[in-house]
Amino acid sequence: MLTTNAYVHVFALDFSKAFETVRHAVLMDKMAKLRMPDEVCNWIRDFFDNHSHCTKFSGEISTLADIRASVIQGSGLGPASYLVMAADMRPISDKNRMIKFADDTYLIVPAECAATSEDELANIQYWAQGCNLGLNRAKTKEIIFGAKGRRGNSTPLPAACPGIDRVEQLTQWRRH
Repeated sequence: MLTTNAYVHVFALDFSKAFETVRHAVLMDKMAKLRMPDEVCNWIRDFFDNHSHCTKFSGEISTLADIRASVIQGSGLGPASYLVMAADMRPISDKNRMIKFADDTYLIVPAECAATSEDELANIQYWAQGCNLGLNRAKTKEIIFGAKGRRGNSTPLPAACPGIDRVEQLTQWRRH
């Protein structure tokens, strides 16, 4: 993109509690649309079905509540399940791109499409709501990369999107 654009926006998207809020029914509907053997789909369904939770406090035990959402983070199925959930999340413009890995998702917008950034973010937010996820703008970051070797390039940058910090670097950290 930098060979044909003065700069590229990269939005590092953050979905609040991405693993904890995945609805099993939505995940199974999306998984059923994939080309996979029925035995594998049934094994995954069995992995998520028939789990419940109760709380014990001061000697009292609550009634059992069925668990109908969440993917166990750190499980072998966690990252793959999130990718299945996110498979139908796509940019509006064909010139914009999305990169997805585990629960990390990046929206890449070239300078020629900079005006689409807010629409793209609204589209992602709409998609997320349908999946019981929330786009966390406070933790979503934007970084702009400029084309190398273009000294003196005076292309003005657009204003940052509301509620999203523009940063100089993206830092990864390990979750424990």
